[in-house]
Amino acid sequence: MKNSISTNLADKQLLRNKAYINGCWVEANNKSTISVTNPANGECIGCVPNMGKHEAAMAVDAAFLAFDEWRSLTAKNRSIILMSWYYLIINNLNDIAKIITFEQGKPLKEARDEVRYGASFIEWFAEQGKRIYGEVIPTFDQNKRILTIKQPIGVVAAITPWNFPIAMATRKLAPALACGCTIVLKPSEETPFTALALAELAQRAGIPNGVLNVITGASIEIGEEITSNKKVRKVTFTGSTEVGKSIMSQCSTSIKKISLELGGNAPFIIFDDADIDLAVAGAIASKFRNAGQTCICTNRFIVQDAIYDKFTRRLTHEVSTLKVGDGFTEGTDIGPLINEAAICKIEHLVADAANKGARIVIGGKRHKKGGTFYEPTVICDILPEMEIIHKEIFGPVATIMSFSTETDALNIANDTCYGLAAYFYSRDIGRVWRVAEGLEYGMVGINEGLISTEIAPFGGMKQSGIGREGSKDGINEYVETKYLCMGGIYT
Repeated sequence: MKNSISTNLADKQLLRNKAYINGCWVEANNKSTISVTNPANGECIGCVPNMGKHEAAMAVDAAFLAFDEWRSLTAKNRSIILMSWYYLIINNLNDIAKIITFEQGKPLKEARDEVRYGASFIEWFAEQGKRIYGEVIPTFDQNKRILTIKQPIGVVAAITPWNFPIAMATRKLAPALACGCTIVLKPSEETPFTALALAELAQRAGIPNGVLNVITGASIEIGEEITSNKKVRKVTFTGSTEVGKSIMSQCSTSIKKISLELGGNAPFIIFDDADIDLAVAGAIASKFRNAGQTCICTNRFIVQDAIYDKFTRRLTHEVSTLKVGDGFTEGTDIGPLINEAAICKIEHLVADAANKGARIVIGGKRHKKGGTFYEPTVICDILPEMEIIHKEIFGPVATIMSFSTETDALNIANDTCYGLAAYFYSRDIGRVWRVAEGLEYGMVGINEGLISTEIAPFGGMKQSGIGREGSKDGINEYVETKYLCMGGIYT
């Protein structure tokens, strides 16, 4: 496999090295660029414009001017265009997956799965956009009629992370466009080429100029512009809680509507009545997908005393079979971490745990391949004073701690400021209800380690965010409810 993206694509036009504003492919005003590297080998795979405040304002202006025409289309007409976009993505699935693996590092099979998952949001919201219903409300006065309608909020600004470069984008783009909003997308500097490929296909699908804009460059400068620009009515962000707080504060000056999908600290509880084989399979899926670089992957395995040793042995055995390598190598299970900062963070957390008494059962260091590859790791005997159970690991490291009672498990699981996703395994139907209701998390997997789907609401509680993505709830984030009171019915 050669290192050049373009030599590996069937459709080389999908590799775009310019931003997309008002239907045009443009450079930064000052001609500066950002290099994008392949995390598997550190090689530069291309450059994109290093844009800032000026270009962000241009993109917002383009979206603002395109809004009236786009919102005036019927929901069915917008749906037809979005479905065309969906089919173009599916027809170019392999090329987009290759772009993802080049710039993000995940195994090619996982990248293909992500393309399907990302495209599913476009398919779902293309249909859901035709079902944005208002209400007729029983009147309080015979001479009046009361009803509500839902209208697109306006220009939306979306900021997305690097770990799922297509899915995190389409989860925001699809509902916004389906209901009649226009949008400016700012992808991560680490993975911009996937978003630009989406823009290329959107143009082919017939999405009008200015309706979808993709800008690349300096996060802080672009972020400050879109959060302060009065033409932007809604900001949606996926990323760290710290950055989310900053965006929330900046948006407060103009009272923008916001959606925030932020950090997590997912517990994975295994009760002594659980199906151990099923729990181990779910643990591998939840913890080690995308090398542990997912916002809803397990951060803490909380195992009941009676099965603690058994579960640890079973999990360790499965982890020992995981193959680390370049995402393009056949059979690879674990790709590289995104950058050097990510692996340094994990090294610090593992060292802190070991110094405070945790036992490294397997792994625990950089992989012999070097670079940003890290060994799949299992650490047991985790204690509350260790940093690793309080911070989002974002890597292929499984931590295991024990508990005695159901109450203990819930107390441990809920002892965090985060509340995005949680998992637990049990065959006791009464316990299933009690624990599901007792967990302070927006999403709960019960005897299941993979829970993401376009048809269910995705989002968290506490400091894990505001709002929901996906499902019928997702489109409500992009509309305003307007109350209409009609008088003079009989006069």
